[in-house]
Amino acid sequence: MQNTSYSTQKMIYKNFDEAADNILKMMSRMLDINTLFIAKNDRSTNKIIKVLNKKDTLLEEGGTLPFEQTFCKLSVDHGNTTLNIPDITQSDLTRNMDVTKNLGGGCFIGIPIYYEDGENYGTLCGLDNRPNNFKEELIELFQTMGSLLTYVLELDEAYQQIRSLSVPFIPITQGVAALTIIGNVSELRAENIIALALKKSQDYSLDYLIIDLSGIDKINEIVSLSLFKIVNLLQLIGVKPILTGITPDIAIKAIGIGFETGDILVQSNLEQALKKIGFSLLKEGKKR
Repeated sequence: MQNTSYSTQKMIYKNFDEAADNILKMMSRMLDINTLFIAKNDRSTNKIIKVLNKKDTLLEEGGTLPFEQTFCKLSVDHGNTTLNIPDITQSDLTRNMDVTKNLGGGCFIGIPIYYEDGENYGTLCGLDNRPNNFKEELIELFQTMGSLLTYVLELDEAYQQIRSLSVPFIPITQGVAALTIIGNVSELRAENIIALALKKSQDYSLDYLIIDLSGIDKINEIVSLSLFKIVNLLQLIGVKPILTGITPDIAIKAIGIGFETGDILVQSNLEQALKKIGFSLLKEGKKR
C-alpha cells in the first residue's frame, strides 16, 4: 500500500484563521480534490469561512446557504468521524439534494469541527464535480485535521477569553460599577466572574452592579445558570444587579433554556441603566 508522508516541519499558528489557511493548503497538496473548505454554521445558515479551489471555482469565501440544504449538515449529523461520499449522484443521502443537481455530480468528504464544550462550530470539507473514492489513509487525514482544527479553535477561544478577562470590572461612581462579560463563558470562567463580582462589590461597597451582556458570543446553560447565581448572590449581600445589553438573540435563547429576568432590573444599555438609578451623562460644557 502506498504510504502517505506527513511533513514534520514545525507549524506555529497565531490564530484559528491562520491555522485554517495553512491546513487547507497542506491538504490540497496531498489530496486529488478540486475544492477544500471550512464552513461555519449556526444551525440555520451555513457560511463558507475559508475555501481553496484548484481548477474550477465550486465555492467562494463568504457564500451562504440554508444549513438544512448543505452537505455540511450531513457531515454534522454523521458525527465525529469522516463522512465520505465517493459519488453524490449514487448516495441515498445526496442524490436528491439541490446541491447535487446544481453540481451535476461529483464527490464529498467532510468532518465536523467542535468547540470545547462539544457544540458544533462547523465543518472541514472537500468537494469535487467528479467522483472520487479516497483511500483509507486520506480519509484518516480528514479525521486528524478535523481534530487539529478543534484543538486550535479551543486555544483561540481560550486566548480571547484571557484577553477579555483583563479589565471586566469598571467602577463608575460611588456605589456603582459595571461588569462587562465578553466572549464565551466556560464553567471555569463563570466561577471566576462570580468570584470577581462578589469581591469587587464588597471592596467598593456597591449599591448597584451593572452587568453588560452585549459582548457574549453564545448564551447556553452555563451562562444562564451563572447569571442566576450572580444575581442571587449579589442580592444576598445587598447589591442591586442591573442587566444591560440583552439583544433579541440573547433574549430568545435565554428564555429557551429557562432564564427569566422576573424582578431583575433590565435596561438596554449603560446610559439607560444609570438614568434608572438617578444618574445622567452630560457632555463637557453642557449645563443642566
